[in-house]
Amino acid sequence: MSLVIPTTPAGRWQARIDAVPPLAWLALQAAALWTHWRWAAARVADGSDDPLGLVALAALVWALTRLAPDLRAAPRPGWLALALASSVAATVSVFLAPPLVGALLAVLALVAGLRAFMPSGRAMLPLAGLAVLALPLISSLQFYAGYPMRLLTAQLSAWGLQLAGVDALRSGSAMWVEGRLIVVDAPCSGVQMVWMAYFCACAVAALTGVGDARFVRKLPWIGALVLAGNVLRNSALVLLEARGDVAEALHQGIGLAVLALVCLAVVAVVRGGRDEAA
Repeated sequence: MSLVIPTTPAGRWQARIDAVPPLAWLALQAAALWTHWRWAAARVADGSDDPLGLVALAALVWALTRLAPDLRAAPRPGWLALALASSVAATVSVFLAPPLVGALLAVLALVAGLRAFMPSGRAMLPLAGLAVLALPLISSLQFYAGYPMRLLTAQLSAWGLQLAGVDALRSGSAMWVEGRLIVVDAPCSGVQMVWMAYFCACAVAALTGVGDARFVRKLPWIGALVLAGNVLRNSALVLLEARGDVAEALHQGIGLAVLALVCLAVVAVVRGGRDEAA
């Protein structure tokens, strides 16, 4: 066996890159972005956000562990350049943008770095989704999207109850149901259900090998399932509250039951179909 030594500068640079394991490159890139991970950990530790991101992080680590033996020794230069540019942007954003924006840029930089080493034909979007969901997002989503989601849920619930013959009318983010004013509060906005549904979708797709094209086609259906589940839960709860006090255990039980049904439906939708059609 003969050893071929590259004679051009580009060839020597490529040889040096190939000598470093892919996970080592990714670890170095992650270490360079440590400021963003420190912020995310602090936000969860001080109670500013729900720790749901830790579940997504665990699923991502598991998926990467399974993927590690198949990573390419030679990275794709285009994706590597994008990873470098995104890392620089994430670093600069510390001085120019809110911390969550910087952390999102850092995550996307890591995803680009991972893509540089992934074999052809392997899905990237489910892994990218898990990486984004690992960030402390819930409180920000609740702040920016919670109220519009409550309005939409209240209106659709009112229409649904009217079709069922119930006297219901939306008033802002509250509802008049059979003469009683029922407030659709923040937990009923459906933000956590959105997170759980898309986590299930990304985790199932990443761990079962669903292709990117098929995954993208499933996303609107997942959104529709979340909306339907949230309207169903809200309609049941406001109707019960309009007709009497609802025990906390029953309130929580209905919420958990609907969440479980939505997640099971999401898993079925993501696993359905075949990648050959992608």
